[in-house]
Amino acid sequence: MTAVTGRVAAAERGETRIADRVVAKIAAQAAKEAVDDPPPDGASPRATVTVHRDSARVRVSLELGYPCDIGRQCGAVRSRVAQLVKALAGMDVPEVAVQVERLHPATSGAQGRIR
Repeated sequence: MTAVTGRVAAAERGETRIADRVVAKIAAQAAKEAVDDPPPDGASPRATVTVHRDSARVRVSLELGYPCDIGRQCGAVRSRVAQLVKALAGMDVPEVAVQVERLHPATSGAQGRIR
């Protein structure tokens, strides 16, 4: 403790640890926000993470509406997850793997095949 300010030096205060499941919740919410038009009957995105020091490797599983630009949607999810985990948890995200579990076809009044 310094005599002048009465504050504890940063090195003496300890450390803050953020649990993997907290980072996974942040990543899942970020993925949910990134999807343009989520299917109404689809499951919410799920995420698993591996945290090592100040970086997190993230794996996100989600469902998308069909038809859609799957590559663009996955890119938006990767970008948003990395951005939000960095902003809220202060961790770098060198890898975000996105796995599309299911595609939900758009429901319309049409029946049969459309050419």
